[in-house]
Amino acid sequence: MVSVGASRRSRTTGMRFWAVVCAVVFVALGWYVARFGEPAPLRAWEAAWVNHSTLLAWWLTWACYAYVLGPIGLILLGVACRYPQWRVRIVWSLVSLLLCWLLADLAQHLFHRPRRLDWVVKHETSFSYPSSHAAIATGFYALWAWLVARSRLPARGPIAVVLMLLVAGVCWSRLALGAHYVTDLAGGVLLGAAVVFAGAGAPRR
Repeated sequence: MVSVGASRRSRTTGMRFWAVVCAVVFVALGWYVARFGEPAPLRAWEAAWVNHSTLLAWWLTWACYAYVLGPIGLILLGVACRYPQWRVRIVWSLVSLLLCWLLADLAQHLFHRPRRLDWVVKHETSFSYPSSHAAIATGFYALWAWLVARSRLPARGPIAVVLMLLVAGVCWSRLALGAHYVTDLAGGVLLGAAVVFAGAGAPRR
């Protein structure tokens, strides 16, 4: 019979393994698109998504801007003060958010991939790979979907589903606004997942 400690070590090792896998694939994809550009089969598909439901897309893209995330972070800190049992999860989510933001910005300067030219609503001037929106959506909102799903909250199922729909909506919005390529979004998801897996595989006392 496997002990609790052995089972926990196995899960931790698994999380670290997937963190490394996501990080390696993230770097490999960034190198490929920076060198060869967007694969031709994806370009026509991406163009078909641009300029559809732009108002909804713009609202969804707000979810990963500082003026939305800042108040959410303050609310979470208030919850952490009021409910000690949620402190570790809240701190983890905020650290993950900041790491995704910082690492996405650093990676954009590393890979130097230009933005798309068929943008609508707002011309983004930063580099393109990875999508910081996709990284933050994965490293924060998807992380919260997982944390809520594993909690004892009465409505944990519906809340987790809504959060995952928000993640999908944010990624879709970046295509609809012509802000990113599909590979940028894939890179952002990989980066966010690497941060989340690394956090899940961090040593516990």
